[in-house]
Amino acid sequence: MSQINIPLAERMRPKTLDAYYGQQHLVGSKGLLYSVIKSGRIPSMILWGPPGVGKTTLANIFSTELDRPFYALSAINSGVKDLREVISTAERQHLFSKPHPILFIDEIHRFSKSQQDALLGAVEKGVITLVGATTENPSFEVIPALLSRMQVYVLQQLKEEELIALANYALDNDIHLNKYSITLAETESLLKYSTGDARRLLNCLELVINKNLEGQILSINNEIVEDTIQQNMVLYDKTGDQHYNVISAFIKSIRGSDPNAAVYYLAKMVEAGEDPLFISRRLIISASEDIGLANPNALLMANQCFQAVHQIGYPEARIILSQAAIYLAMSPKSNASYMAINLAQSEVRKNPNEPIPLHLRNAPTKLMKQLDYGANYKYAHDHENNFVDMNYMPEYLNGHKFYDPGNNPIEEKYKNKLAQNWGKRFDY
Repeated sequence: MSQINIPLAERMRPKTLDAYYGQQHLVGSKGLLYSVIKSGRIPSMILWGPPGVGKTTLANIFSTELDRPFYALSAINSGVKDLREVISTAERQHLFSKPHPILFIDEIHRFSKSQQDALLGAVEKGVITLVGATTENPSFEVIPALLSRMQVYVLQQLKEEELIALANYALDNDIHLNKYSITLAETESLLKYSTGDARRLLNCLELVINKNLEGQILSINNEIVEDTIQQNMVLYDKTGDQHYNVISAFIKSIRGSDPNAAVYYLAKMVEAGEDPLFISRRLIISASEDIGLANPNALLMANQCFQAVHQIGYPEARIILSQAAIYLAMSPKSNASYMAINLAQSEVRKNPNEPIPLHLRNAPTKLMKQLDYGANYKYAHDHENNFVDMNYMPEYLNGHKFYDPGNNPIEEKYKNKLAQNWGKRFDY
């Protein structure tokens, strides 16, 4: 194939560690992988990071630097049969004292449990050095038995200066582009559309050049890039790790009482087409977990948001979601209800069979009454202020407190009421 027909990102794929851009925390002179590579021995590993940060390239460099046979499979179109063929070939090569090959599996998170199981023996015995690449959290997507036999290295999005250096390197050194006088007058839009992804950066650069280069000279500025690339694709995978990262940031911003950050992450989800009912459900949880009794209306607001979003849908649902998110972010916060149920569940797990006090038990039969079920129970409504001082806990938990009101105006009232009613039994 002619070099000109190969995409720029592929033409620029580095062959050596010295030509590799980014990930200095791993492959720099003080990086975690640098000394490992230079020693000539690398462990089986998972390379975890977003798209276009050099996972596949790094695996190829391992093979080159260590002079090891290299096999590459994609989890999208490979199965157990393909794995067994590679492992069988590796075993035969080992009989002739050839070095163990590197087996690179792209998108290893797409392999089923049985497919991952097929790798265990070969990794355990060192028949192959397995290098898996994934954009998903391996803790969720790789089976524990395989994960325990591998090191996990996290790759990061490329920094702006690394992306600019990579773009300039391509312009100066590519076998096709170095024939022209192409310069980067402005880089903001190019960086915006690349979203830290080197492959996307080079694809965008190539697209801009192919569309706008008419002579020998081209000065690339933001306007040219914006005119060429009409729509910025939001970096957001509704089924992947980024999905959980964004919703996590959204809820934590609400919990942290930052309405601006909450609306920003909401906008990120809306732009990506996230299910508005999913967002609404998380708002309901937050209203109870993070706000609770500090503002009981928050739960009502979140429920109404869910109902309204269900009826309206996009695009107007974004306004309703924004209103609810801002209201929750601005509400006083208390996790007292959340902590109370956590503590109570923990106690139940430790003592699941603790008997209910006799006076609280139901007594529908004569035998139960003879056994004192319900005896000495005092009906609260027969007493002043509808309250009677009586033990409702199992005996060993008498005086044990699960609910500790938060420091906010509403729960201060609750604390005073609890102290008035239960001050003799509980430390309120």
